[in-house]
Amino acid sequence: MSIWLWLGMIIVAVLLAGCIGVGNYFYNLALNPAKDKSFVFKAPHNAIDTQAGRNDSHHQWFEQAEVADQYIESSDGLKLHAYKILQPITTNKWAILAHGYTSEAAAMKSPAMQLYKAGFHILMPDARGHGSSEGRYIGMGWPDRLDLLRWIDSILLDYPQAEIVLYGVSMGGATVMMVSGESLPAQVKVIVEDCGYTSAKEEFSYQLKALFRLPSFPLIPLASLIARIRAGYTLGQANALAQVAKAKIPIMFIHGDCDTFVPSKMVHEVYEAAITDKEIYIVPGAGHAGAASVAGEEYWRKVTSFIHKYVK
Repeated sequence: MSIWLWLGMIIVAVLLAGCIGVGNYFYNLALNPAKDKSFVFKAPHNAIDTQAGRNDSHHQWFEQAEVADQYIESSDGLKLHAYKILQPITTNKWAILAHGYTSEAAAMKSPAMQLYKAGFHILMPDARGHGSSEGRYIGMGWPDRLDLLRWIDSILLDYPQAEIVLYGVSMGGATVMMVSGESLPAQVKVIVEDCGYTSAKEEFSYQLKALFRLPSFPLIPLASLIARIRAGYTLGQANALAQVAKAKIPIMFIHGDCDTFVPSKMVHEVYEAAITDKEIYIVPGAGHAGAASVAGEEYWRKVTSFIHKYVK
């Protein structure tokens, strides 16, 4: 074997090792829940709204509510956790709340309180890899959509006449959009998504440019390949835009016009893609996950008004 062939093989091996290393770095930064993500959240463009935390009423409500832990098993054998809060009166109205990236179910106390006051039983799942749910990766809404179907089935076991609302914020918004394209039971009546992204691929491409000033190619394909190997899905599969285009139930799309974590232009793309009954609500001056706290009572008037068109 010639020295040039050996040299070529060494170069290829080094390049391959480098590609794997780079792919793993960005996979861990984005999708490994055990890795510190403070670098991402401390970036100025990724500021998350904190105004809601200044009002303790939802914390007090949650502490005083009769909160029960509930568990199910995912299709791939993970133990998933949720909080369940039942109304004191008989009702078939349910709201399932999906939280955001690196967050947990307990962070959804404020919307839980609002929807509970509107007469809904509440189910607040921890997404896989978050809170008290098992999982070694962040699903970005794609495997989570199947987990959400399991949570829906868990409600229908005891409440076959249930009328179910799906509500999600950020990654949770993407999750409820992704499940919208699946074959949903007739009991799922309406979806409300707040600041979800078009796809994991587009969101990470945007963040790659904003954080590192790097192009998406070849880094996003490399990270996507590692995601396929380590998490079982690609970044391109986690596509809310494609899923809402197949949706048959009503969807309300919400976004703050000052959102720079998930760019506000994305909400117009998913809204245009949806061919079902739909409504769009843009909140002026609201950053990421800040629409409810900025708009206040108007936010919940609009949300409950949309919901009550389909759930009486």
